[in-house]
Amino acid sequence: MNTVCVDGVYIGKAKNLGQGLVGDTDKHRVANRLWLWPQGLGSDEHGDPRFHTGPERAVHHYPAEHYAYWRQHYPQLDWAAPAFGENLSTLGLTEEQVCLGDLFRWGGALLQISQPRSACYRLSRLGALPDLPQQAQDSGRCGWFYRVLKAGFVSADQPFELIQRSYPGLTVAWALHAFYQEPLEYAGLKKLVDCPALSSRWRDTAIKRLRSGRVEDWSARLLGLPLEGLRA
Repeated sequence: MNTVCVDGVYIGKAKNLGQGLVGDTDKHRVANRLWLWPQGLGSDEHGDPRFHTGPERAVHHYPAEHYAYWRQHYPQLDWAAPAFGENLSTLGLTEEQVCLGDLFRWGGALLQISQPRSACYRLSRLGALPDLPQQAQDSGRCGWFYRVLKAGFVSADQPFELIQRSYPGLTVAWALHAFYQEPLEYAGLKKLVDCPALSSRWRDTAIKRLRSGRVEDWSARLLGLPLEGLRA
């Protein structure tokens, strides 16, 4: 169907950010092939496994196009991938152009879009920008996650090909808007709940909103807590 060239593949080690916090945005480019398995890409590590990694958040994709926006808003910083901690960077795919449940072939692996990324406070440590998580959430420039349906070897020189689209109306951009800009709008929440390709975390949150009529507190995710991300 649609083939996209991969601009960069990135992995890294979890890094101590100080004050007991562990982050995973310090990644480096990898040119050789890697084994993509259901928990993630090669030896990539995550700062807080509760919210980053796992079967429904195995790979983070962030569009390279977005860095022009961040350079315009924060020109004092040298913006380039993988500043958002992404594993995969491409040109030609943005949140408006991909949908929940989209199935991609990459090398010997099959990946499926499972959910948008939820911006968190760890992004604020990029150049000490405390409002960056909120800016990313409000602008919809968050990227998205994949689950791995078939493990296999992947590399930056292999094409990234869309092979199936099951929910053409449910773009990642729409999901981000529905979830964060109209968080109690019934029709949007109902579409999220009824999409089986959406991660269980997002569907469960949408169900709770429908039942309670309330939005969960986002402050811990966006601003962080003193012990958030602390490793045992």
